[in-house]
Amino acid sequence: MRKVWLDRKMAKGKRRNTGTKELIRCDWPGKDEDMIKYHDSEWGTPLHNDTLHFERENFRRAFDGFDPKKIARFDEKRVAKLMGDAGIVRNNLKIRGTVANAKAFLAVQKEFSSFDKYIWQFVNGKTIVNKWGKVRDLPAVSAEAVVMSKDMKKRGFKFVGPTVCYAYMQGAGLVNDHLVTCFRYREVQKLGRS
Repeated sequence: MRKVWLDRKMAKGKRRNTGTKELIRCDWPGKDEDMIKYHDSEWGTPLHNDTLHFERENFRRAFDGFDPKKIARFDEKRVAKLMGDAGIVRNNLKIRGTVANAKAFLAVQKEFSSFDKYIWQFVNGKTIVNKWGKVRDLPAVSAEAVVMSKDMKKRGFKFVGPTVCYAYMQGAGLVNDHLVTCFRYREVQKLGRS
């Protein structure tokens, strides 16, 4: 009888009966501790802070704490220095794209009063809650990501194709793409309503 009860609990996405109370999570982080930490604490969490929208540790260091005002002023000398930084993607077009994106970001902030207001308009201010059962069910793009991509490109943003925009939407919580069996699915769903 207890085994049947445990099987039902597992099927509902509770905890696995491994003796270690291992959480059920999405498959994509695998066993990579950094990815697990990112999945468990950040991925899919609705983000409403302009300075954190594009934050990554090495990029924060290389790009002056992602201060768009500073980045928008990067000159050829600074771009050349970044090309030598092994902690970031050393691609001339992407570095220049980051500078262009900082300028576009500032223009969006000026027009909308915050990047947050601008970016959340593509989902009508609310997290889209999907109900995926398997990682292979997750889409690479959505209609909202296509619209976002077109608008961002029109405003001068670089490297913002629909797939990149959808991945951003997943990471910043504009969509909840945690699997329904993942412990974070309900947590993120609650956060998306607040």
